[in-house]
Amino acid sequence: MSHDLTTSAIPGLNMARLAALLQSETAQFHAMRPRSAALLARAAKVMPDGVPMAWMTGLYDHAPPFFTGGKGSRLTDADGHSYIDFNLADLSNTVGYGDTAPARAVARAAMTGPQALLPTEPSITLAERLAERTGMPFWQHTISASSANIEVFRIARVLTAKPKVVMFGGGYHGHIDQTMVAAGADGRAEPYSLGLAPSLIRDTLPLPFNDLEALRGALAAGDVAVVIAEPAMTNCGLVLPDPGFLAESCRLSRAAGALFVLDETHTWQMAYGGLKRQMQLDCDVVVLGKGLGSGIALGLYGMTAPVAEFLAAHHDGVAGAGMGIATGGTLYGNPLATAAALAMLDEVQTEAAYDRIAKLGTRLSDGIDALILSHDLPWRAFRYGPRSGFCLTPDFPRGGTEAAASTHRPFAAARRAFMANRGIWDAIYSAGPQVGFAHDEADMDRYLAVAADFLDQVT
Repeated sequence: MSHDLTTSAIPGLNMARLAALLQSETAQFHAMRPRSAALLARAAKVMPDGVPMAWMTGLYDHAPPFFTGGKGSRLTDADGHSYIDFNLADLSNTVGYGDTAPARAVARAAMTGPQALLPTEPSITLAERLAERTGMPFWQHTISASSANIEVFRIARVLTAKPKVVMFGGGYHGHIDQTMVAAGADGRAEPYSLGLAPSLIRDTLPLPFNDLEALRGALAAGDVAVVIAEPAMTNCGLVLPDPGFLAESCRLSRAAGALFVLDETHTWQMAYGGLKRQMQLDCDVVVLGKGLGSGIALGLYGMTAPVAEFLAAHHDGVAGAGMGIATGGTLYGNPLATAAALAMLDEVQTEAAYDRIAKLGTRLSDGIDALILSHDLPWRAFRYGPRSGFCLTPDFPRGGTEAAASTHRPFAAARRAFMANRGIWDAIYSAGPQVGFAHDEADMDRYLAVAADFLDQVT
């Protein structure tokens, strides 16, 4: 597998050493995993690129090992290698592996029936729990945060009688046509992937994060239905909001007749009740997803009473065949996803548990900062609660463009291969190591010890 090393150099790094280490560690990675290599070759005969979903190769710069199981904070591959998991399946599995509370709850639900296309009493309990934790009184289920965002956009367009979606560059709201865009040279939305529908892209306005003047300008035309934001952008390293930015974004959106939506698909893993609760934010809709389901397909969106009343009066089947807002799906609200989410809320994602992983995250971030200082590098450690990582610039980014400069794919690729060969499953390129609920202090210390060896090799 080839690696692109044309990305600009990083101050403090020896780029020749980085290139050599990437090549040698990747070769060692492949040599140590013959069983996974054989499975990949077999799979390539029946699946494109040898995987059931393209990200399983696209997210890595090495061939994917085949997953066979795990226990606690560790996952295991087909060649018997065990890794401390700091990627957490891109935050979709923060509970860990093996005999967990969500796994037991899902098993019980499966025995009683995986789906009947009918409501269940646990779905009421889940909505009650989420209302208490987030302050959003009404809830709807989907099967992913991506599908939740699609439904939210539809509701917003009908409710406001306006067409456009405002998002922030560097944010991520799922692989959906309306948000897989970036600002072009003229400021208009341009697709950053193939196959997107141009008609939908024309109604998306990507703006710089932490730029209230840009938001005021976009709202001035009076044609925006919804403004969607992550409370902290996590798919481009880590970008935190300026003080007051999100509160003022909400106020401006409502004043312009648009809904303000917080997408907490990732940030739900960073604080009890999400960043909405921790930062005391207001919004019209909040979107949740994968991490709450602990690897079980799940999406949810919570809404204010006015939005809920409007949806109840306009959903499919109420306003006449084909005339309601297109929401729903056959597997939405199924007992398996509901059971997983309830177990996460009641038995895993407690206040005490979030406090514990925040302290572990501080231990990890402090350790990375100490390594950066010891190697005299002009970098910083990303940090927010359980989230950490390497910020390869002297200042933290405030938006998507700056975030791109704070990361470096060859650096991440070399680090991933190096650490995997030493029993650490590091985060994907666009993210950073995150503490999960199964981690302990020894896991943090092991990560830091291997990271120290890596920096010794490339600085």
